[in-house]
Formats: sequence, structure tokens, C-alpha cells
Amino acid sequence: MNILFTSSGRRGYLLRFFKEALNGKGLVHAANSIAINTAFLEADRTVVTPLIHDKNYIGFLLDYCDRFAIKVIIPLFDMDLPVLAANIELFQDKGITLVASSTDVAKVCNDKWETYTFLSRNGFHTPMTYLSLNSAVNAISEGELSFPVMVKPRWGMASIGIYVAEDMNELNVLHTKTRRDIERSYLRYESAGSEDSDVITQEILLGQEYGLDVINDLNGSYITTFAKKKIAMRAGETDAAITIKDAMLSDLGKTLSGFLGHKANLDVDVIVSGKKPYILEMNARFGGGYPFSHLAGADLPKAILSWIKGKPADPSCFTLSEGVITMKAIEPRLHQ
Repeated sequence: MNILFTSSGRRGYLLRFFKEALNGKGLVHAANSIAINTAFLEADRTVVTPLIHDKNYIGFLLDYCDRFAIKVIIPLFDMDLPVLAANIELFQDKGITLVASSTDVAKVCNDKWETYTFLSRNGFHTPMTYLSLNSAVNAISEGELSFPVMVKPRWGMASIGIYVAEDMNELNVLHTKTRRDIERSYLRYESAGSEDSDVITQEILLGQEYGLDVINDLNGSYITTFAKKKIAMRAGETDAAITIKDAMLSDLGKTLSGFLGHKANLDVDVIVSGKKPYILEMNARFGGGYPFSHLAGADLPKAILSWIKGKPADPSCFTLSEGVITMKAIEPRLHQ
């Protein structure tokens, strides 16, 4: 079973996890639009692709899958999800399993305004969010929102364009700054056509942050929730965490799964403030918090391979030891 990871970037550890799950019965391929990346160091074979929004991107992937007998595609980047999901039938026709949720799920997770409306509509706690600068200013004037506030891209990734505004002057300046950051980054592709509403203002909550892996099978049915208490953050990703068992967070994951119906892993950021769990963001893919679950005993890659073969996953894949502390390390590597 040969697997292709698209937009592989820095997720080299995921390729290692899947290699272990394959146990020599398949090759791991890594695709990325930039040749110099750490995931390429872990792959059996690598390929540089067109950009995700290039008209030739899907055709390129289909041709590559034909040439190298790829049976599974796993996207690792938010921008990749809706593009691949929109073409799922093309992959299915070639007998390729796309481990990605639907375009509707991708939209809810990628678009932070859609995230807010989805969560609010379905009764989840989430920070108050404002789509326009005027609506945020009005909320502050009416005492509904107070400084400091978060200013961020509506289609945000990798902590690009995220700032904290302490007063009205900063709110205006940082709103403009975020807009420019979007224009100068790949976020401009997601924001195209929404230039007047591509920056949101969000309430800042104080409390303890947690990361959840909400696990569904490939039919979107709930399996379990892995919970980690965040100890340290760096550049928008969890840098250190400890695995925990928490009934409130497990119930939150199960309820969220029922409403969303995603496939495989849903990476969820939660903050518990005033004894209530507030959902901050969701990513419909393997997130930066998954290795903390894996190193504490979970094995979602092994489960996914079983599901693809039409077999039930071993229950041990979903067993997580409590109190395991894991840290990410910076390790220099020579580019090959």
C-alpha cells in the first residue's frame, strides 16, 4: 500500500509513524511545492508539485499516482483539503482512498467566520468573533467586547497576520497590517474575492489551553477523543504537552464529531475559561498536536490502514496513557 502525503512540509514525524504502521508493506511518498522541506528527508520517494491552486495540480497528482501505484493520499495542509475533496471522485475512480473530509467540513474549519457561526449555531462555546472592523468597533462601544482583542486572517494558517490590539488605535492599524500580510502571503488565494471581509476581530479569553484529537473512522463515525494539556506554545503550534483524561473534553469531542462528521483526525484547540470549554479553532487533518497522542500510545496511522483494508482497527490504536509529557525538539538535518 503506497501512500502519498501532499503538502508534506514539516510533518516528517507523520511519515515515520506511517512507515512503522506499513511495516515494510508499502512505500511513503512526500509531495510538496517547495523542494527543501524536512518531510522529504523521511520519505521513500519525493516529488515537487505545482502550487495547490494551479490548474494542473490535480492532473499532476493523478498522473503521479498512476506511475507509482499510489493507493492512499493524505493531505497535511489546510489549503489542500477543499481542493482535493472537490475532486474526490477522480481519485476514487482510480481506486485511491483520499483521507480527507468533505468540502463542507473543510469550509467550516478553514474559514474562521464559518467556524464561529457553525459553533454558535450548534450550541458550542466559542470566543465572540466579528467579521468587519465596524462591527467590532460597535461591539467595543456598546461594552459587548473589550480590549485586548485578537486580530487575525479569516482564512488563517501558520500564525500569519495574527496580532493583539490593546486599544482602538492599534485595532485600526493592525487590521490594516493583517490585510497586507494576507496580500503578501499564500493566504491571498483563500481570501480572493473577499478582500472586504478577510480579517476578523476576536475576543481573547483567559484560561488553560488544551489540544484535542477527535477521532472518527473513515465513514465519519465517532471513535474517541485524545486530550492534551498544553504546556508551551511556539509559532502557533504546541511545543510541549501532557496527556490527560477529562470527561468534559471527551464529551465535547464526541458532540463535535456528531455535528461535523469529519474523517479520521480533527485537530481542535480549546481553552477552559470560567469552567466552560471554548473551542478556538479546528483543523480537519493531522495537526501539530497529534505526535503527543502517538508517543503516549495511540496509533491512528495503524487504524487508518486497517480501515482502508476494510478491517476493524485494533482497540489498542486508541489507548492513550495518561500523564505522558512530550516536547518537540529542534534538530538540524542535512538536506539530501
